[in-house]
Amino acid sequence: MVLFPEYEETIKYLYERLPMFSRIGKAALKPDLTNTLKMCAALGDPQHKFKSVHIAGTNGKGSTSHAIAAVFQQAGYTTGLYTSPHLVDFRERIRINGTPVDEMWVVDFVNRYKPLIEEVNPSFFEITVAMAFHLFAEAKVDIAIIETGLGGRLDSTNVITPLLSVITNISYDHKDLLGNTLAEIASEKAGIIKPGVPVVIGEQHDETERIFFERSVNLNSPLYYADSLWGLVRVKQDAHYQYYKAVDKTKMAMHELHTDLTGNYQQHNIKTVLTAIELLSYQGFKLPMENTLAALASVKESTGLMGRWDWIRENPTVICDVAHNAAGLTEVLAQWALVQADRKHIVVGFVKDKDVAEALSYFPADATYYFCNAKIERALPAKELQEMASAAGFNGETYPSVANAVKAALNAMDERDALLITGSFFIVGEAMQATVYALPDDSSLL
Repeated sequence: MVLFPEYEETIKYLYERLPMFSRIGKAALKPDLTNTLKMCAALGDPQHKFKSVHIAGTNGKGSTSHAIAAVFQQAGYTTGLYTSPHLVDFRERIRINGTPVDEMWVVDFVNRYKPLIEEVNPSFFEITVAMAFHLFAEAKVDIAIIETGLGGRLDSTNVITPLLSVITNISYDHKDLLGNTLAEIASEKAGIIKPGVPVVIGEQHDETERIFFERSVNLNSPLYYADSLWGLVRVKQDAHYQYYKAVDKTKMAMHELHTDLTGNYQQHNIKTVLTAIELLSYQGFKLPMENTLAALASVKESTGLMGRWDWIRENPTVICDVAHNAAGLTEVLAQWALVQADRKHIVVGFVKDKDVAEALSYFPADATYYFCNAKIERALPAKELQEMASAAGFNGETYPSVANAVKAALNAMDERDALLITGSFFIVGEAMQATVYALPDDSSLL
């Protein structure tokens, strides 16, 4: 991957000039939507110039966003996709028809609007939202799939009025920002529900159902539960695909479905996607079932999705997953337990503001650990992680970088071994930089 010097300088400016949650945490967040609205107003309010789908949730929103985008792309619609964070290159966040935004477009945008950026002083996330909306309006996309960054009510993306709102699930994460109970977290996520706009709930939970029901009733927004509308039975699985029988409960129809989304947890997201696509087809889009099934078979290829039970190497097996909270790690480590290998290795690192002690409780004792930290301020130092892990009964060494940890693991492995890389987006991103893309060891690229 070759990056233009002008692009590298532009990204460096955005990272260093603007507060960025992924690097410094809570201090980067702004308390309202004022900056986003100011930026959008100066750009001609692009958020009102394209149709959209808005997606929130604790886990699964990235996979769901990419899968819905894949369906629209397969059907021939010009499709915008905004997601976060990125793993290797900033441009992953903003795509049209699966292609990342052009490097020089980013350079030109920042150069043109630098006075505005200096005046408004937005966060990194606020400027990237405005940038994405400007591109989607400029390109006249037929539809844009917009993933929230954090929460929903005060998320910078929450200036759109979508055709459909989707909330994948609710579990504990960012409790210091979103609340200490599932109901409080759900209230923040439910902030994306708009008057009269249908909403899909991916997974039901007793503690959150009332929150979504009451808000949807108060706003006259039809509410649909994916679990109630679709059933999935997995019939086969390998390193590249999962194969399902998909049951449409309302039409009493069954479909053969296979997907390159290989994580066991993807069954929840697939039901959410199937429900969303059916509702969007009622709004004038031509999205026949055969199109949806074809799209789900190649989500990664068509949209560029990475890092979700991503089987990046065989013989030995190397799997990456960005799971970083209790719910996500529970799913990933349950699937990891089923992986056949002579010896298992785990490269792991976390950020400081996670409940690391709880996270470690889900990890297996029968693995060799490689403790590391990503090159961000929020990273939990590898030595602290090692000490916490040692107290929990796990053995392993610390490494000065993710790349060093991955290299050490690969050097220690035989062909019949397996390696899992997990703990945060940033650990997986740096691991992919070191293995898949072999970029220079430069923190500015992450």
